[in-house]
Amino acid sequence: MIDFEKLIDSHLNREFRPKDIGRYYPSEIGNCLRKVWFSYKKPKEVDKEKLKIFQVGLMLHDFISEVLRSEKTPDVRLIQSEVPFRLNFPEFSVSGRVDDVLIVERDNRKLLVEVKSTKLLSMVREPSLPHVMQIQLYMHALKIPDGMILYVEKPSLKTIQYEIKYDPELVKRILERFHNLHSSLKSEKIPDPEAKLTKEMEWMCRYCEYVEECGKAKTD
Repeated sequence: MIDFEKLIDSHLNREFRPKDIGRYYPSEIGNCLRKVWFSYKKPKEVDKEKLKIFQVGLMLHDFISEVLRSEKTPDVRLIQSEVPFRLNFPEFSVSGRVDDVLIVERDNRKLLVEVKSTKLLSMVREPSLPHVMQIQLYMHALKIPDGMILYVEKPSLKTIQYEIKYDPELVKRILERFHNLHSSLKSEKIPDPEAKLTKEMEWMCRYCEYVEECGKAKTD
């Protein structure tokens, strides 16, 4: 008998590579900075169940790309489905392969669409702050002022979307977070546990793989 579970796990298995201090990623800056700090200082392999969740997200992204390429959707034109991303600063860079973002054209206007999968659409009351931060950074780098976060429910393919306008003040705060992260990594100073201290972020602790390390950590 063919063990498809094993085949899938083998296919999704990635070579484990610790992240380099000085090279950061758009998707991580909306998370608790203490967790991000630990991911550089005490890297862990990604759990295989999370890899499966990531893969489903990529599959949904590809499906939305297919929908936008279709002749059945003439009002919206897909321009690009995988967007290169890089921001350089004197001491570090922010870069990566942006595989959850689409650039589309609607009414002769470019629109940046960030595709996110969700288990239950009814749980999405508003776009999450990490997702908003992520698309704001993309809009800043790509100089596209109009964006949209599209949530796709995995079981049903039902969707909900949120229009996002470029916010220079929020982008300024996001870039400051990257500077703070880099400074804390270089100085070996652990950041405050902001997810524990901020009501809007406290849900992150339930899914954090560094709960034990965080509980034992001491801050100056």
